[in-house]
Amino acid sequence: MGRVGRALLILLLLLGLAGGGAFLYARQVYERPGPLAAPAQLVVPRGGAEAIGAALQRAGIIGDGREFLAAVWATRGQGPLRAGEFAFPAGASLRDVLGVLRTARPVQRRLTIPEGLMARQIVALIDRAEGLVGETPPIDEGDLLPETYTYQWGDNRAAIVRRATAAMDEALREAWADRAPNLPIASAREALVLASIVERETAVAAERPRVASVFINRLRRGMPLQSDPTVAYAAADGAPLERALTRADLERDHPFNTYRNRGLTPGPIASPGKESLRAVTRPEVTDLLYFVADGSGGHAFARTLEEHNRNVARWREIERARATPAGASAPAPSSGR
Repeated sequence: MGRVGRALLILLLLLGLAGGGAFLYARQVYERPGPLAAPAQLVVPRGGAEAIGAALQRAGIIGDGREFLAAVWATRGQGPLRAGEFAFPAGASLRDVLGVLRTARPVQRRLTIPEGLMARQIVALIDRAEGLVGETPPIDEGDLLPETYTYQWGDNRAAIVRRATAAMDEALREAWADRAPNLPIASAREALVLASIVERETAVAAERPRVASVFINRLRRGMPLQSDPTVAYAAADGAPLERALTRADLERDHPFNTYRNRGLTPGPIASPGKESLRAVTRPEVTDLLYFVADGSGGHAFARTLEEHNRNVARWREIERARATPAGASAPAPSSGR
């Protein structure tokens, strides 16, 4: 008798079955469809077969814990049962269930860090990720690369942070190595800082090399960047600003206020993505010095202050045309950028 036949015979004996059709009945018990009506995922606990069987039965994946225990014992030579999160097909038989527990790949969960988040927002995102364990270690602004990271139930939050930090280091290293010549930024760190500003300025990927060119041109001329997101970062002390900027914000004396200070901010203001890193190391070649919102989600660019002022006037007309709640004031427009 082969290995499977012997296992089925043991299963038969454990179930207390007898008679001429017992062997066929045992095979039926082992291979018949289970009660699961639709595919399901389950976090299988650590522990013995009894605890695992109880969890499977509570989840409706198996119908009888005693049959499961008998099948585990009868097929024990096929390997141990593993803890973790697993996916079970609809109607999974005992054979299917044991195959999943012994050989299937655990469920791969996904954690997406969007581009342009600030450090405290990323920490909160990792803190909320279901299935991760341990505390999220402190991170510095701009340390982690916005990307989708896969993990398994029970993985450590610190491991996700290490992976995202290594990914940012690699992306920055590649972008800096491929930089255009004669840029007015002296290091990969400065590229990271400028990329974070570009990231916060526009959500339109196609615009980023052009936005970067404006800041590159301003740095070359010694002009202040006059970037509203840097002012917002200063006004909220590194948190998302939940209100419109005011004139007082623009005039506040703060190291991150690029209306008051020339050059780059002391550090990043967010985590930029790969496209923003490429935008500042390979910017579009232009003579543009200004941009302002155009009302469509993008920006209107200008070479001269006169042209920029016309774009600002159009933007103000768009703002006035939009419904404004009674008593609300429109946000302060960018000046000089």
